[in-house]
Amino acid sequence: MMTPARPRGVRAIRGATTVLADDPAQIRAAVTELLEHLLDVNDLAPVDLISAVFTATPDLVSEFPAHAARLLGWTDIPLLCAQELPVAGALPRCIRVLVHAETRLPRAEITHVYLREAILLRADLLSD
Repeated sequence: MMTPARPRGVRAIRGATTVLADDPAQIRAAVTELLEHLLDVNDLAPVDLISAVFTATPDLVSEFPAHAARLLGWTDIPLLCAQELPVAGALPRCIRVLVHAETRLPRAEITHVYLREAILLRADLLSD
């Protein structure tokens, strides 16, 4: 007897990365890397996505992070860009994303992705 498939539900998935400089090519490359990794580790395809909200720190103004998603083919997914609050001491040159997706993964099995220096945002994810 087969176990019935878990129903699909909506999950929010976080991710972040950093760049070395406010350069459009660096921003596109970092966002592409982040999104591809986020989809891969959570076994998602663009068809599973509902929306994505990107933020960038105030020192990144040369490119919209969502532009990289559009170049990846995310043409029918609602995307939004916003600026992070300029809090003193915050991680510089940081791009964050909050993706909403339909998946069969339970919340505890979602993998949030923090690349490059952005891992510092989630010290609890650092291995010993």
